Amino acid sequence: MPLSPRQSDILDIAKAEGRVLVEELALRFGVTPQTIRKDLNDLCEERRLTRIHGGALFPTGVENMRYEARRSLAAQEKLFIGRAAAELIPNNASLFINIGTTTEAVGEALIDHRELMVITNNINVANRLRVLPTMEVVIAGGVVRRSDGGIVGEAAVDFIRQFKVDYAVIGASAIDRDGSLLDYDYREVKVAQAIIANARHVILVADSSKFDRTAPVRIGHLSQVHSFITDEITHEEIVAICAAHSVAVVETMTEKI
Repeated sequence: MPLSPRQSDILDIAKAEGRVLVEELALRFGVTPQTIRKDLNDLCEERRLTRIHGGALFPTGVENMRYEARRSLAAQEKLFIGRAAAELIPNNASLFINIGTTTEAVGEALIDHRELMVITNNINVANRLRVLPTMEVVIAGGVVRRSDGGIVGEAAVDFIRQFKVDYAVIGASAIDRDGSLLDYDYREVKVAQAIIANARHVILVADSSKFDRTAPVRIGHLSQVHSFITDEITHEEIVAICAAHSVAVVETMTEKI
């Protein structure tokens, strides 16, 4: 998307200062806060900035990776994680599948299941499963994020809250050593929080690279998860948190060995 001169200036300020605030930018450019919010939303939609309450952050490195690059990152690990998660989900169940390349791997692994009701805000998951005669696919309404086909925003949150399902499959962009589950887009986080609140059994799927990353927006905590599937837990703090909160852990690297 070509940027307006003001959006280019906002991006330069964010790059130099690390973050920008709506009210400060409105004063600086002599426009309304609503105009600045639209600029920030456009820049975040393009993954050039990361939205936070009252402003936006300038993302760096892997945070700004495009969808196809993220899909190919740790592809083998995601394949095995997806299969392990699918084994936890029985036929004749209802479930949420959230946005993410690892959650998509779970969706792919569910193709041989029968009589599932799959509710998702992930267009890629919906498109893959909709052709299967034994699946009922329900897709959330809301803003479609151009970068990855994720559906976000308050409309998606309200839609999710209509359901109470057996399972939820969620991902995270980063997992802090204190057990915090983190992401970059506050709109996506709100949907994830609604999914967690409206499922009987929450399955977190994330490869081990997420332990070495950080993100600014908090989804929740590992203690809210019932099952955690990863290739390998590389930090003892995470092992201790899972044990303390009775989170069932599956490490697919260990399983393969």
